[in-house]
Amino acid sequence: MSKHLGNVADPWEVLDQSGADAFRWYFYTSAPPNAERRFAPSMVTDVVKNFTLTLWNVYSFFVTYANLDKPALKPHSPLQLGEEKGGRGGNDLDRWLLSSLNTLVRDVTTAYETYDVPAATRPIEAFVETLSTWYLRRSRRRFWKSESDTDKQAAYSTLYTALVTLAKLLAPAMPFLADEMYRNLVCSIDAKAPESVHLAKWPKADESQIDETLNREMGLVMKLVSLGHNARQKANRKVRQPLDEAAFALARPEERHTVETYADLITDELNVKRVRLLDASGEAVSFVVKPLPRQLGQKYGNKFPGLAKAITALDTSVVAPVFLAGQPVTVTLEGQEYGILPEEVEVRAQAKEGFAVANDGAYLAALVTDLTPELVREGLAREFVRRVQDLRKTADLDVADRIRVYVTATPGLKKAIEANRDYVTAETLTVELSFSDPSPSLGAGPGLGSARVTDEFDGEKVTIGLQKKEL
Repeated sequence: MSKHLGNVADPWEVLDQSGADAFRWYFYTSAPPNAERRFAPSMVTDVVKNFTLTLWNVYSFFVTYANLDKPALKPHSPLQLGEEKGGRGGNDLDRWLLSSLNTLVRDVTTAYETYDVPAATRPIEAFVETLSTWYLRRSRRRFWKSESDTDKQAAYSTLYTALVTLAKLLAPAMPFLADEMYRNLVCSIDAKAPESVHLAKWPKADESQIDETLNREMGLVMKLVSLGHNARQKANRKVRQPLDEAAFALARPEERHTVETYADLITDELNVKRVRLLDASGEAVSFVVKPLPRQLGQKYGNKFPGLAKAITALDTSVVAPVFLAGQPVTVTLEGQEYGILPEEVEVRAQAKEGFAVANDGAYLAALVTDLTPELVREGLAREFVRRVQDLRKTADLDVADRIRVYVTATPGLKKAIEANRDYVTAETLTVELSFSDPSPSLGAGPGLGSARVTDEFDGEKVTIGLQKKEL
């Protein structure tokens, strides 16, 4: 760092604000050791916000529910857990996470052995992000459900495997956080385990659990889901509002199998009733292909005007997908052929009426945005559930507490709740749902097992009161 006056940072201020682990992690991940880098205390703060807290939230989720359910966790090496197929083998998310985890162990180990610091740390950030935003979010219901079946045990075992292994992989770069996680996750259930993560054996990748095909397929599913969410945002349709259909265009024919295989997962994640493949991308979108004067003019000089006319005369429904797939298109001018490259044109996708679309190259997601009365009612019910869940927090209830709910609502919302009663009661752990005026006393002592609120959303008004049901 420069020693010019005013261009220095007090390390103790950074350590006090963000901690030593985040300080180290920033320098390991920001650039190779021999490269110059920018530095400001806010950059270390970003590590805490974007990485440390994400990992800690996943860890806290596991600890909270494990303390509640007391799952049977094995105290031996976490990667050995993956070798025990019982109950776990049937879940694609579990298999994918274990495949990704073993891939991570392999790659991080190789990076450390070759002194490649960024390659030993950056992949851990990417893994933690998908662990939080994909695996855990897609698996939450498995932890929430009351019955302790093999699927729930498999979810606990898989997440435990990931967290203990992450603690070991993090140990050289984040020694304090890694040791805190390891001591609680391992030493608390195994008296014979090394007393510190820094005394534990380095994990070894189990190549038999690495499924590159599964990794690619799940990567494609996450990409399509992301495009679906982007399309929903463009249409200004909230995530809680169910939609009728999501349809996709793909880059390669062999990828159709992935969409068909994971249709249920995509349907649930995007909150749509069905998923299908587009017969042609032009079904939901029209394309505009615009020649780029700078690129084509510099390359072809005075031939540019003629080429621009020839390009705009092409059938955009045919050539746009070719450009989006990264392939050139041949154009004929005065008897001579020219290969027009994808970067020499701009392809714009415009959604047709009733659709919202988002694309990334040849990949395209199209959502049907028209809403039926049934879909509107289901969306209202989901918004109601969110408010009950917020009220549970206000009442300071435990995650497993059952409740009584009292509701007064405008006719549209009341009808929506009645039509989706089973969903509402299951999501909120409600054992008694009554359409009666909540007593004002329910709101007199928030945090004491009861709460009350009046709210308005989507043109509907509601007053909700809840009370913990004593066993």
